[in-house]
This record gives sequence, C-alpha cells and structure tokens, in this order.
Amino acid sequence: MEKLLGKIHSFDSFGASDGPGIRFLVFMQGCPLKCKYCHNRDTWEVNTGNEYTVDQVIEKALRCKTYMDASSNGGITVSGGEPLLQAKFVTELFKKCHEKGMTTCLDTAGSLPINKQIKELLKETDTVLLDIKHIDENKCLKLTGSSNKNEINFAKYCSENCIDMWIRQVLVPGYTDNEQDLIETRKFIDTLKSVKKIEVLPYHDLGKSKWIKLGLKYPLEGVKTPTKEEIEKAKKILCNNN
Repeated sequence: MEKLLGKIHSFDSFGASDGPGIRFLVFMQGCPLKCKYCHNRDTWEVNTGNEYTVDQVIEKALRCKTYMDASSNGGITVSGGEPLLQAKFVTELFKKCHEKGMTTCLDTAGSLPINKQIKELLKETDTVLLDIKHIDENKCLKLTGSSNKNEINFAKYCSENCIDMWIRQVLVPGYTDNEQDLIETRKFIDTLKSVKKIEVLPYHDLGKSKWIKLGLKYPLEGVKTPTKEEIEKAKKILCNNN
C-alpha cells in the first residue's frame, strides 16, 4: 500500500501563539487564496514543498513533546498555506497525534467548501484557529481574490458541531480596519456557539522580502503597521466580553 505523503513547506519547533501552550508547527504547502498581506507568499504553489509521511512528521514533533507537556494543552498546529488542501494527510497526522498524547490545532481560513474529508479532519481537530479575512464579501474578494462564503460556512459548521474556535482578524489599515466592518464581524462572531477566543493580529510587512525574492511586487507597499490606538479600538469592538 502506497504511503500517504504530505507536501510541507516548513516546520517550527517552538510556537507560543498558535494555539494553547507550546506547539510544534507544520506549514503545509499550497493555498487557494491570494491575500495581499500574505507573509508566507512562498507557500502558495501547490506542486512544490518537501514530501513527508505522517510518521516522519510525528517523529519531528515528538522531539519537542517535553516542552509541550510542560505547558498547558501543548501539541501540534498545522498551518499553511491552507491545510484544507491536504485534508486527508492532516487527518491521519492528527489521529496519530492523539495516539501520542498531543493536542491538535488547525490554522485555516476555511477557504474550501466543506466535504466528507474535511468533516473527518474536523473530528480529529481539538481547536480551529480561523482567520476571518473580511466580513464583507466584495472587500474580501479584493483582498484575497476569493469570496468569503466558504469561511463563513466553515465557521457555522464548526459552531454547529461544537468544535472549539479561536477567531483571528488581521488588522490591515485601509483594508480591514473599517469600524462598521469590525462591528459586523463581531455580530457574526456572536452567532457562533463555540468561540473560545478572539484575536486581533496587527498587520506587518515582515513577509515582504519573500515577495521580492520571488520577483514579485509587494501589493501593500507603503501600508503602515496599525497604531496602538487603532489596535485597541479594534480589540474593543471585537474582543470585549470574550
């Protein structure tokens, strides 16, 4: 029987902000979105990356298990790119993680239609880190190249099936910081039953060098990091009482 292989961009052995506790991070290769602020531009292509078996990834993760165990609910987080593109591989990886006593987090934009394999993956997911790109469909299309319908449906499915979620909003001045948009985002979040945390992630251009290295023009040239006041305003709208 042919072994299941995952196309992986990279690993990070010590993640402290991508789910509860200390986490081993796996960045999958491939993404259907074209986010203007993407800091992992080199993960977009689906036919690149290095191939690993589930057991090879588990072997890497287990080297960090002492640190995971020393923290609260530490474990493995699979990000990207968009891990839903390789849902079968991530499902098998998460099953093996649970066998080894590691919690599982899925860092996703929910950017694919929910199918049988994604439902199987979510059964093995302890926490979903859901990046809501934009609550306004037209603005989302301009920002990411795609509608927000899939991510909205993904959030609703997680809520209906009591799958814990951390909702994340990247705060990009001039793109995602409109007050009414933030209010509408919070209204949507309030309809969800399984949200455990809401995070405002300030935009930065630390990924700009990756665009340049690929010979590409950085789409948000000149956009500044949000000010402390802008961040606090967004947090007040999105995070109060959560």
